[in-house]
Amino acid sequence: MRKGKQRHRFLRRALTLHIPLLIIVGFALAPYIWTFLTSLTPEEDLYLSEFRYFPANPTGTNYLRLFSRIDYGRNIRDSLIVATSTMLLGLCITVPASYSFSRYRFKGRTALLAQFLVINMFPVVLLLVPLFILMRVLGLMDTYLSLIIAYSTFTIPFSTWMLTGFFNAIPKELDEAAQIDGCNRFTTLLRVVFPVALPGISATGIYIFITAWNEFIYAAILTGSNVRTIPIALQNMIGEFKIAWGLLTAGGVVSAVPVIVLFFFIQKQLIHGMTAGAVKG
Repeated sequence: MRKGKQRHRFLRRALTLHIPLLIIVGFALAPYIWTFLTSLTPEEDLYLSEFRYFPANPTGTNYLRLFSRIDYGRNIRDSLIVATSTMLLGLCITVPASYSFSRYRFKGRTALLAQFLVINMFPVVLLLVPLFILMRVLGLMDTYLSLIIAYSTFTIPFSTWMLTGFFNAIPKELDEAAQIDGCNRFTTLLRVVFPVALPGISATGIYIFITAWNEFIYAAILTGSNVRTIPIALQNMIGEFKIAWGLLTAGGVVSAVPVIVLFFFIQKQLIHGMTAGAVKG
């Protein structure tokens, strides 16, 4: 009788939880798996009439061509410089701004926060023409700085609004206790609030980095031959009459590696931030 109930419970759990989860995960991972398998397929085998789930002769030729003929390493370097610089600049501005919005009450505070949220309701393409004119007047076209400034215009407002919510969730009693112990506002933020808010700061940094890493429109307009990020390099593999599927999929797989590595290291910081020293022993 007990075995029958356990079997019934197992079947019900499998049908209502495990199998649907496997279907959802498989549906989500299928495009990435297909991209990876395509990147391992020789170029001539991609146009065969015979359909194959797995390449008959897997090879790394597409990856070799990607770095030897197209200089994809330079595109990765440009994307890393732009995305990392945008993330660092955004956090340097967002962290103190969000802390100020959370801890201080001043005239126009609510209106400013609402304005940050309203800015993200409009398409970022609306800023394209003004930024293009500004960069051309300043002589910053086709430079890293032009993209860093452009990406900051739409990542910092939302990041400030998002990070303010993380700071609001931290009790103000921590600030007061630190100030009683002799800390000023800056040291309170750095030594007490910052470790507790590290999960939110990490999430904000990830958002800024991935947004800058994947952005295409600004990079296509504000850059040329000197700076060429990964989205532009991938776009150039799509010709008018032919698409280099092998190179395109190999480039897509390689472009995902830095983001995966970032999540790997940030995961440790997230766990550490949840338990870091906000409590005095």
